[in-house]
Amino acid sequence: MYKSILLGISFFCCLSGFSQSAEMYQPSPQNLKARQWFQDAKFGLFIHWGPFSIPGSGEWVMNNRNITVKNYTRLMDFFNPIAFDANAWVKMAKDAGMQYITLITRHHDGFSMWNTQQSDFNIMNTPYHKDIVKMIADACHIQGMPLFFYYSLLDWRREDYSWTTGRTGKGTGRIKQGDWNHYIQFMKNQLTELLTQYGPVAGIWFDGYWDQLKNDIDKNQQPAVDWHLTEIYSLIHRLQPACLIGNNHHLQPMPGEDFQMFEKDLPGGNTSGFGGASISHLPLETCETINQSWGFNLADTSYKSTSRLVHYLVRTAGFGANFLLNIGPMPNGVVQPEFQERLADMGKWLKTYGSSIYKTRGGYLRPQNWGTITQTNSKVFVHVLADSVTTLQLPQFPFTKIKKVYVLKNGQPVQAQLQNRVLVLSAIQQQPSEPDRVIVVEGE
Repeated sequence: MYKSILLGISFFCCLSGFSQSAEMYQPSPQNLKARQWFQDAKFGLFIHWGPFSIPGSGEWVMNNRNITVKNYTRLMDFFNPIAFDANAWVKMAKDAGMQYITLITRHHDGFSMWNTQQSDFNIMNTPYHKDIVKMIADACHIQGMPLFFYYSLLDWRREDYSWTTGRTGKGTGRIKQGDWNHYIQFMKNQLTELLTQYGPVAGIWFDGYWDQLKNDIDKNQQPAVDWHLTEIYSLIHRLQPACLIGNNHHLQPMPGEDFQMFEKDLPGGNTSGFGGASISHLPLETCETINQSWGFNLADTSYKSTSRLVHYLVRTAGFGANFLLNIGPMPNGVVQPEFQERLADMGKWLKTYGSSIYKTRGGYLRPQNWGTITQTNSKVFVHVLADSVTTLQLPQFPFTKIKKVYVLKNGQPVQAQLQNRVLVLSAIQQQPSEPDRVIVVEGE
């Protein structure tokens, strides 16, 4: 993931990295159907896990500590997650109310979590000697859980990656600069493996494009290399037409991409310094951590409360976006109790309030200080997040006729009056134990 080392960078405009003659992308019918499902899903699980988990300092440890390729490679000899249970992980996500999983297959350290033929730095050359991606893919297929693959465009280990123009990974001991086109072909070969050997893949989640931008202050943000994205995206859509493509470049979506993602921010926001790209017409997703780290961090105990996570999910849905919530399992394959507890709590909350999240779209009003709105064709869900609010005025209400207004949790009627397209909700009861008071307005 993008880290504080690049916090000062602002991303404004998108230069595609595509040739001027590239044809505009036309999504297939299968792809459009997948986009519809994705917009309905609303909640997913992100998994950051690999040899970088062993030092217990997050997934950027190789870069942050300037560990050389030679020394970092030794982690492969210690990665033996004997407690890993793919079926239990998928069940944990399902019980949390999550509708898909996004799994790290290869992060910036270059380690491949599957039986790849393109690199020796992979899971089959560890003491564990089992294909993690296959195990999770099989568990997902059995339990009906769609699976996305995270894949890093950036590599701190390989010499054929253009590390001399890259912004990160300068201290990993590389001396020679290899052939960039060879690296592009390497990525194509790996993606072909992932898309032909592990069953249906719901999407590819790219990261690392930002490592090759020419100038921190260049508002055009031109890439320093030709990423060959047209070729890579076309390959993916040809191998699996329904597979969705997203790229965590913090820019406007590029031709060939199927959803727009936001990192540690609500859509269009820039509180984290990761861009603030304007919201596109594509399906949206925002990703966030439970503590402050993506990969396992032994010292990070800043766990977000369940209420805060519920608020994040609700506000994200208020923008019409999905919430991709991350866990960083321990190197032995155990998901730490603090993560398990919060996921279980999210699942309990969604059992009661899921109808106000799943298959909804963003509210006709953007999220407000008091809360947010989600809606379907016949229902508006008013999510009151601020404890002090007892009366609300909702201008430009989309219904001209109100049929019923009630509390979602128990069906209790709520006082409501609609006049001149302004809906007034009165006597909204406070519920101290509930992070979100959801009021349902049925109308036409």
